[in-house]
Amino acid sequence: MGLSDALERALLLTVGGLIIVSVLLAVTVNINWLWLTGLLGAHLAQASFTGMCPVVMMFKRMGLPSKPGFT
Repeated sequence: MGLSDALERALLLTVGGLIIVSVLLAVTVNINWLWLTGLLGAHLAQASFTGMCPVVMMFKRMGLPSKPGFT
């Protein structure tokens, strides 16, 4: 069982976009923006082990359809 297509795509777009933005900010503004990239990577690893993802919870509250898999 997995996430619904809409929820999965929204999650990938959100996290992928944040990673791109943090890398661009690290290159153009300050190298310390790479901490955000690291935190996002750590979050993805944590979510893969626990199945708990705050971004998924936010999207569920917004009404995106979901299937069991993440809480």
